[in-house]
Amino acid sequence: MMRAAVAAAADADPRDVPVGAVVFDARGRELARATNAREALGDPTAHAEVLALRRAAAVHGDGWRLEGATLAVTLEPCTMCAGALVLARVGKVIFGAWEPKTGAVGSLWDVVRDRRLNHRPEVRGGILEQDCVALLGAFFKNQR
Repeated sequence: MMRAAVAAAADADPRDVPVGAVVFDARGRELARATNAREALGDPTAHAEVLALRRAAAVHGDGWRLEGATLAVTLEPCTMCAGALVLARVGKVIFGAWEPKTGAVGSLWDVVRDRRLNHRPEVRGGILEQDCVALLGAFFKNQR
C-alpha cells in the first residue's frame, strides 16, 4: 500500500510538495489516489489526503463514510488531514515520513487517537520511511 502512495507522490506537480495518498477498501482494493495540489489548484485544502478521501467517498458507495478503509500516505498527516480521517471514519492510517513540525498523528499532536473523539483509526508510521524522506529531500533541495 505504501508503494502505491510513493508512486502517487512521484506524479505530483513540480510546484507542489510531493506527498502521495491512496485509499484502499477493506479488501485492499484501491479506491482513489491523489497528490498534493495546493499550488496547482490554488487551494489551501488540496492536501493529498483530503483529495484522496473526497475521491474515495465518491466511489465507495456509502456516502462519506470510509469505514474499514486504509489510507496510505507518504508524510504524516497534518491537523486538517487527521481531522478529515476521523470524520471519514477511516479504519487505518499508514504513513512513511514523520513530520515533527506539523504532524498530527503522533509527532506534534495526536489528533486521531484523542479519546474525546468518536472514532480513532489504527495508525502505523515509518513505513518505507527512507523512500518517503528521499522524495521530500529531493524536492526541497531543488527549491533552495
